[in-house]
Amino acid sequence: MATELCTEDEVAGLVHAFYARVRRDDLLAPIFNAHVDDWERHLATLVDFWSSILRRTGRFTGAPMPKHAVLPGLNAELFQRWLQLFRETAGAQSNQAMATQACVMAARIAESLWMGYQINQDPDRLPKALADG
Repeated sequence: MATELCTEDEVAGLVHAFYARVRRDDLLAPIFNAHVDDWERHLATLVDFWSSILRRTGRFTGAPMPKHAVLPGLNAELFQRWLQLFRETAGAQSNQAMATQACVMAARIAESLWMGYQINQDPDRLPKALADG
């Protein structure tokens, strides 16, 4: 039997710590707070999302891309800031195996959402990688 990467409590701890930082961040807080009406419900959804990724629970069944793709005024700097805060928060977790895997997945998620966002905003323009801004 394989050892689990992390516990459900560790996933929840990471998600709650990260989004507590997001909600206080000068760049990200205004965007998130303008679009999240019910933080308790949103955090539960995000725990399901990360549990599905890190623990393979399959609890998350939503589609993040359409909701993110229509947000107004996003740019590469915002996605990079999200990823920076995520890496910092993950780095402070006691389970560094989980943190490492979470950071790999967060980078993929940020890149995917950024690409999808650009394509949605300007379908005729070739999207730029997140690192390229």
